[in-house]
Amino acid sequence: MLALSQPAFVLHSRAYRETSALVDFLTPQGRLRAVLRGARGKAGTLARPFVPLEAEFRGRGELKNVARLEAGGIPNLLSGEALFSGLYLNELLIRLLPAEDPHPAVFEHYALTLQALAQGRALEPLLRAFEWRLLDELGYGFALDTDRHGQAVVAGGLYRLQIDAGLEPVGQLQPGVFQGADLLAMAQADWSAAGALAAAKRLMRQALAPHLGGRPLVSRELFMTLKEPPRD
Repeated sequence: MLALSQPAFVLHSRAYRETSALVDFLTPQGRLRAVLRGARGKAGTLARPFVPLEAEFRGRGELKNVARLEAGGIPNLLSGEALFSGLYLNELLIRLLPAEDPHPAVFEHYALTLQALAQGRALEPLLRAFEWRLLDELGYGFALDTDRHGQAVVAGGLYRLQIDAGLEPVGQLQPGVFQGADLLAMAQADWSAAGALAAAKRLMRQALAPHLGGRPLVSRELFMTLKEPPRD
């Protein structure tokens, strides 16, 4: 099978046999799993998360072989909360993105998000935008400015999310509902609106939960541990 060069990022890597690694890559052609031979050499030093790569893969089955791996750009140097945010993005892609299902828009948005994280941009808007784009690309998206009946969201209204259907108007305040004003701010990506970011975080958790199979995200737990105040 002809090996074609394409841009790639490492999502996850683990030791495989004596000197190889089993690596999950994100490419414009989707998420690929491949064996990287000689992982303790030069190729292994490149096979790190957040490094833009140029890669060639061989093989017809689900498990490919890395035929070539070279640096494809400037590494995105992430640390602290930005590092955990990057790991969160990687885990989302591994858990949600089907193998070998092309999503070039997801790849492009991921690369831009890594650059923004490396530049020290505010984390929460970047994460919410990535979650939203990923859900939309996978066919799980829904409108934020109209409800499931096609009616415009009203700023003073209350709504709850019905998975696979959209926003349902509700008559009274209850756990898990959203203010119409917050939903409209999200639709415009207006993060200056009070409460919009917190509401967006709740909304994305609700929207992602059914697609994560009930298993918690390891990166989210690590991030929460990082943010916990030290104990006496």
